[in-house]
Amino acid sequence: MNQESFLIIGANGQLGTALKEKYPKAATADYDELDITNRDAVQAFDWSGITTILNAAAYTNVDGAETADGRIAAWKVNAIGSRNLAEVAIAHDITLIHISTDYVFNGSNKNHSEDEPFSPLSVYGQSKAAGDISVSLVPKHYILRTTWLIGEGKNFVRTMFRLGQKGISPTVVSDQVGRLTFTNKLVQIIDHLLTNKSAFGVYNATNDGEPASWADITREIFKLANFDLQVTNSSTKEYFANKPEAAPRPLNSVMSLSKLQSTGIKSRDWHEDLSAYIAKELNTL
Repeated sequence: MNQESFLIIGANGQLGTALKEKYPKAATADYDELDITNRDAVQAFDWSGITTILNAAAYTNVDGAETADGRIAAWKVNAIGSRNLAEVAIAHDITLIHISTDYVFNGSNKNHSEDEPFSPLSVYGQSKAAGDISVSLVPKHYILRTTWLIGEGKNFVRTMFRLGQKGISPTVVSDQVGRLTFTNKLVQIIDHLLTNKSAFGVYNATNDGEPASWADITREIFKLANFDLQVTNSSTKEYFANKPEAAPRPLNSVMSLSKLQSTGIKSRDWHEDLSAYIAKELNTL
C-alpha cells in the first residue's frame, strides 16, 4: 500500500491521532483544512493522487446532539459530511473507510450483526445511520461499526482514572453492556482489511473479550491502578433522571465479530488493552 495516497480526515481526534501514527506519510485534513460539511469545498479539494479516504471525522457529543444547535451540527457532520465524501469517492474511484457506531441500533438485540436493520434511539444515532446509508453507495467502501472508543484524548477510561486519582468513588451506569475498543486495535483492523484487500462492505470492528458494563469496567480500571475505591451501580434511568437533555442510549452494544474474524484477523481482548492503557497512564504520574 502507498500510504502517501491516503487522506486522513478528522486527523486530530482519538482515531485520527492513531491513524497518523500508523500512516505517517499520509495526507491529513482536519476541520480548518477541509470542512466536509461544505459540499463546494469538498468538490473543489484536490483529489488527484488520493486512493483512500480514512474518515475519522464525526460529531460525537451524544447529549449535545439533542439540543437545537447540536442537532444541526450532528446532521451536518455525520450525515451531510459523509454524503459529500461519498460523492467524491464515487466520482474519483476512491476507497472510503468510514467509522460507524453501535448507536445506529436500539440495543434490544444481544449480539448486533452487520445486517441488522437501523433502529437509532438518539439524534446522534440517526445522523450516523444517515451517513452509513450514503457511504454504502460507494462501490469501494468499508463501514466499520465500533463501540466505546478509547485512545489519546478525552475518553471514559481516562475520566475514571482521573476520578480515582482524586479519591472519588463514583456512581456508574451498570445496565449498559458492551466492549471497549482501543484505537490501536481499530487501526490494526483497518490496516488488515486494506492490506488483504478484504471484500468491501460493513464490518463490526471492536475489541473482543467478555462484554461488561460501564460500572464493571470502572472497577477493572481501579483494580489495575490499585485505587481502593468503591463503585456504586446505577441504572441508566436513575443516572439520567435529573438530566432531561440526556440522549437515550442502547443498553446492549455487543457486536458480533464473526464476519471480521472470517477475514483472518482476531480481535484482542479489551482487558489486555485496558491493562496496557492503565500501565501507560500510571507511568505518566
